[in-house]
Amino acid sequence: MKYLLSVWHDADYEVDFASDDAQRMFAQVGRFNEDLQAAGAWVFADGLEPASTATVVRPATGGDTTLTDGPYAESKEVMGGFWIIEAADLDAALDWARRGALACEGPVEVRPFQVL
Repeated sequence: MKYLLSVWHDADYEVDFASDDAQRMFAQVGRFNEDLQAAGAWVFADGLEPASTATVVRPATGGDTTLTDGPYAESKEVMGGFWIIEAADLDAALDWARRGALACEGPVEVRPFQVL
């Protein structure tokens, strides 16, 4: 099974990449990524630019679309990054998410991919 582990931040979250806190978290997440890879659970992971850089494409009448700057919805929290992992079951995915939440010091949502 594949799972999405998404990392969530406050909508106004900004990272000072040069700060000691950011460097500590990068090191923690780097070790977590290495553990995922060593266990064969790693599929893909990446961080996202702030939600303010998003563009939403919506269907419109007549087979056309419209574009809107900014995130899809106003919210207090936004997705800041994610991992796509392979895990035997939900319990294994939750264990990885627990470790990921500790590494990035923020909440991690776990969602299975659809099995078609």
